Amino acid sequence: MLNRSFSLVKAAYDLLRKSGDALQSPFLLIIRLYWGWQLCQTGWGKLHNIPKVADFFASLNIPSPQINALLVSNLEFFGGILLILGLASRITGLVLTFNMLVAYITADREALGSVLSDPGKFYTADPYTFLFASLILLIFGAGYLSIDAIITRVVSERTPTIRTPWPTSATVHPVTSATETTIVSQP
Repeated sequence: MLNRSFSLVKAAYDLLRKSGDALQSPFLLIIRLYWGWQLCQTGWGKLHNIPKVADFFASLNIPSPQINALLVSNLEFFGGILLILGLASRITGLVLTFNMLVAYITADREALGSVLSDPGKFYTADPYTFLFASLILLIFGAGYLSIDAIITRVVSERTPTIRTPWPTSATVHPVTSATETTIVSQP
């Protein structure tokens, strides 16, 4: 009776795990499409209002506000495009994570400081959802439904298998000098 119960629990857990695994790539695709589009729109808006963004950055005492406004606007616009495509997702996720942490530190410092004392303030701050999406893509990658996955498959198919000319029973023994080795065949 106990074995049967254990088998049922194990089968249910295996089904849950396989279902979750099957949903991972579609979930990552949805995150990439939605938040990539949101980043594109945000970046596009900033690109068309650089003086206003630079003034805002200057009010936050961000150094070189004009240059940083251009960098952030382009990062968000082109980073959003890269996320939508699933191209260079982890690098993009890393850079966007850093960008959103800087946004928290400079523009929403109070929300960042209240992450433990008042989590609601942290969750409702503007950078939160972008930070969360960026972290998910940094940690999990883009999934199978991405250009990153296609590139990985193509590269792995073209990578030649290295075959050694030595017999499989040969072992390498180091000799006293660092540059010489002796190969001894075993029967």
